[in-house]
Amino acid sequence: MSARNAATLNEVIVDDLDIEPDYRQIAELARAILAGFDGHYARFRAASRSAQANFETGDTRALRDAVRDRIAFYDGRVLETSERLKLEFRAERLPDDVWASVKSYFIGLLVNHKQPELAETFFNSVSCRILHRTYFHNDFIFYRPAVSTEYIETTAAPTFRTYYPKQHDLFATLASIIGDFDWRLPFVDLDRDIKRIVRALYRHLGHWPALAYNAQIQVLGSPFFRNKAAYLIGRFINGDVETPFALPLCRNHDGRLFVDAALFAHDQIRSLFSLSRAYFLVDMEVPSAYVAFLHELIPDKSRAELYTMVGLGKQGKTMFYRELFHHLRHTSDRFEIAPGIRGMVMVVFTLPSFPFVFKVIKDVIPPPKEVNREIVRAKYLMVKRHDRVGRMADSLEFSDVALPRERFDPALLDELRTLAPTMVEEDGDTVVLRHIYIECRMVPLNIWLDTHSDGADLEAKVRDYGNALRELAIANIFPGDMLFKNFGVTRMGRVVFYDYDEIEYMTDCDFRRIPPPPSPEFEMSGEAWFTGHKGEVYPEEFGTFLLNRKPVRDAFMKYHADLLQPAFWQQTKARIQAGIIEDFFPYPQTLRFSQRFHPKMDN
Repeated sequence: MSARNAATLNEVIVDDLDIEPDYRQIAELARAILAGFDGHYARFRAASRSAQANFETGDTRALRDAVRDRIAFYDGRVLETSERLKLEFRAERLPDDVWASVKSYFIGLLVNHKQPELAETFFNSVSCRILHRTYFHNDFIFYRPAVSTEYIETTAAPTFRTYYPKQHDLFATLASIIGDFDWRLPFVDLDRDIKRIVRALYRHLGHWPALAYNAQIQVLGSPFFRNKAAYLIGRFINGDVETPFALPLCRNHDGRLFVDAALFAHDQIRSLFSLSRAYFLVDMEVPSAYVAFLHELIPDKSRAELYTMVGLGKQGKTMFYRELFHHLRHTSDRFEIAPGIRGMVMVVFTLPSFPFVFKVIKDVIPPPKEVNREIVRAKYLMVKRHDRVGRMADSLEFSDVALPRERFDPALLDELRTLAPTMVEEDGDTVVLRHIYIECRMVPLNIWLDTHSDGADLEAKVRDYGNALRELAIANIFPGDMLFKNFGVTRMGRVVFYDYDEIEYMTDCDFRRIPPPPSPEFEMSGEAWFTGHKGEVYPEEFGTFLLNRKPVRDAFMKYHADLLQPAFWQQTKARIQAGIIEDFFPYPQTLRFSQRFHPKMDN
């Protein structure tokens, strides 16, 4: 039965004069929730579709604004729908059996719907906003998905296009792949770019394999837009070997396109979808099909992360929540206080068998910190809405998370009761955390450096720490607290910032040179004579609290001595204020064709 026929049948049933009045209300309420979701997703797709036009006009700021503004779409539509249900149906007063029936009826509305998993999550959000938390169980929300997303078909173009290089030569096939996206801009030299792609593929494979009977290239039907690039994502299938690929396309100052690189290695593709980067803009009629395709390319990326990276953060949270409780059902270890130096702002804990950390803001944040819970939450929202350039960890934010008490180490539970009592509610066998951030677990940089006393590894990590400071600054972020304990080393070995309570925009900071002391007595006293107003930063001080170990200091000074002077920070701030948006590439510079090939090699 089609969605149209199902809706028509529902209307006939509801309009039947013999129908019970409560059933009419159930049907109308369920349809109102679905209408709220459909309105939300229409806006989501409109923002995603605008990306190609903004990319082709070189409007990077509009692309970034779309990513930022899209984050608020969801909560806005949930609030709007909730208020409608309260006004029109007095939904908060409806009895339990009505809400259970609304959920059942809602499932029927999802027949042939293209985004059923997102609609279920939207239903949960609306229900949880209206109902008391004690109602958050299977009778009233979608704890597990009720509608399969396995074989949903698009109504227009297929999710991915398939090309057969055996029928044409590889060059002609690649030309078709790139050209089929209806770019309105010409290429600088598409033939040259295709030659470069073929050479990069040959280097990756090490030889040219014979084409098997099933040789084909599959490419997702919509480009992935982020910052100044559009990415074509796909895979080459040959026999039982599958090679993923991503082709980043960029626009030059003359308004012409070029292929910047060809990425084939698993880690390179995985890095594109790192949660330390901004979300993609991609137009998807059937998002579950896109996520399934991506998951096949990078199976070590969870579906929760992939939904998040294509801009569907709420669905990512839903998937993560299900993954967490599935994990809890099949393990027995306890949540415990995270290793490392305890912070002044957060209680941080982990589940040893689960690769994430959990953060709860303390009720009282002692001096010298000058923040409170509201400020900290605003800083985390600032990071979520900002371009993270691969150097800031994204966070999943949850409210009213109910976890089994037996899984808490007593020491952790005591610390939560003592330091964050308003954030903890104990209800029988359950501990409810009223507000929590969850991030991918990393090795704190200070711990990493303590276990690597010298050598090339330490030098490389200190160099990457300095690179992180540079890239954050260029992206208009000043970390504030630059201590090593506030940075972590990811699974890929990259240094990433994750402590945001003192974060500021570069443009809100005043970077100054330390003035000379008024008299020799001031210099000898050990007291600072140059303490200024809030926002004043003295880079010459950084070395005092960062570079106490000689190997660390030597490595830092070798590559980043200029970070200890105000000139770098002042010049970077000036470029940001002048409206200059720098390039950030989520792949090594050595993979860029402009760095790899000399023009004579293209002939």
